[in-house]
Amino acid sequence: MDVRTGFTPWPDEVARRYRERGLWRGRTLGTEFRERAERTPDRVALIDGDERRTYRNLDDTADLLAARLLGRGLGRGDVVVVQLPNTAEFVILTLACLRIGVVPVMALTQHRQADIRHLFDITDARAYAVPTRYRDFDHLAMADEIAARTPSLRHVLVAGEATPPDRFRLAIREDGDPTTARSSIRPHTPAPDDPALLLLSGGTTGRPKLIARTHDDYALNARATADVCGITENTVYLIALPAAHNFALACPGILGVLFAGGTVVMSDSPAPDRAFALIERHAVTDTAVVPAVAHRWAEAARTTGYDLSSLRALAVGGSRLAPELARRVEPALGVRVQQGFGMAEGLINYTRLDDPDTVRHGTQGRPVCPDDEIRIVDPSDRDVPDGHTGELLTRGPYTIRGYYRAPEHNARAFTADGWYRTGDIVRLHPSGNLVVEGRVKDIINRGGEKISAEEIENFAYGHPAVSDAAAVPSPDPVLGEVICLYIVAKPDTEPSPEALREHMTRAGMAVHKLPDVIHVITRMPTTNVGKIDKAALRTDAARRQGHAIHP
Repeated sequence: MDVRTGFTPWPDEVARRYRERGLWRGRTLGTEFRERAERTPDRVALIDGDERRTYRNLDDTADLLAARLLGRGLGRGDVVVVQLPNTAEFVILTLACLRIGVVPVMALTQHRQADIRHLFDITDARAYAVPTRYRDFDHLAMADEIAARTPSLRHVLVAGEATPPDRFRLAIREDGDPTTARSSIRPHTPAPDDPALLLLSGGTTGRPKLIARTHDDYALNARATADVCGITENTVYLIALPAAHNFALACPGILGVLFAGGTVVMSDSPAPDRAFALIERHAVTDTAVVPAVAHRWAEAARTTGYDLSSLRALAVGGSRLAPELARRVEPALGVRVQQGFGMAEGLINYTRLDDPDTVRHGTQGRPVCPDDEIRIVDPSDRDVPDGHTGELLTRGPYTIRGYYRAPEHNARAFTADGWYRTGDIVRLHPSGNLVVEGRVKDIINRGGEKISAEEIENFAYGHPAVSDAAAVPSPDPVLGEVICLYIVAKPDTEPSPEALREHMTRAGMAVHKLPDVIHVITRMPTTNVGKIDKAALRTDAARRQGHAIHP
């Protein structure tokens, strides 16, 4: 099935306006990178461990891999589920796919069978890219299990030195002629308004929705955020968050830095020792983290011996950064904090580097593009007065008009005239920036990962001893929120937290979605209409927070 059949385009007259204004340039993401590589072929584009790749080398290698993918019958409109860690293979495979119109689905390495099968169910993906093993998990074995029960899956693409010889190896091959490869892939160039990749939503109910981003709109996303963040040819940017995240991929992330001619440094972990060593070694100037990582870095910087003096700016997003933490991070790391607030669906907001301290510390920024439209509304969709809280609605030249193959959900998530209901509760600061106050829907923001409470509950109900289940956020000083699961056990049973987590893992739940805290109670509190009273559970979770033991 061609990926374009499930995509919701912008209305013709709106698309025409974005093109006339020069926001959509009519060039694919692959072309954007090629043009940069031709201007600065000998600059270092990508560093992964001891590997250093110039723009010319990265451009040539992407073409060679693209030709190999075409040789396997993959082409424009086909989908590949990509589940790779932060490595050069991730970057090269992504660029190769963008060259020939193969659409990568950006999965996370911690996703397990249930999430991955869901992605294949939606997309009918024909290929699956995995490492052999990563962090003691056998991804290749999981890929084989999924392939055995997924008719659409024809190709397993494998990264890693231990790749068996009979597999399609994603190793960086340079034993071909880039000019010949380029000629073979030229007829397969996608259109600028084709879907370029599929990102995963945070998931407000059940499984994550898929977000189709086009070449035109995602190029604008990368360029606009790079401009606001001051990214140039002199930027050395550390990718410490998962590269498959929108934040690390194009806000400005990998694509924004590459389009600007800077250098991307890949890190397999945001742990202070690992990240600080890379900052010192490569004179990193910019990076992006979530508040939990910013907190860890600020604490570690007090005792570290690493030289962090090259670091210029630290973008912090994923969840709200507490003002007092922002004030501590800057002197601890010697950086300017730039708060970001956005979504894979589109709208990105950033504070500016020259904003006053009170604005940079206390707000989550303003839109990066003049054509971004926002409204803050009450439950009846009426605009609220400035300074009042309400739900944020948005539309614009890089904000989707519908989730991928989700018509019923789209009817709820989008207004008839194209406004996306973000589910974020915000207010407008006197500076014109937004302040994020919370979420409308039932999700848990664990260190920047938006996790559906309903999904956690569904997995819990799969345990034979669970009679009732409810997941709520519990406040945490480092992650912001952690997952607190309340269960009522069936008579004469009481599953241990360890047994329940083990059951959920075996059922295919992603590691980062497992409950941090589990409380077994005799009955669920209910509202006056008989629904589980989650407000009462959130209050109880906050009260217990100081006594909780996290796994």
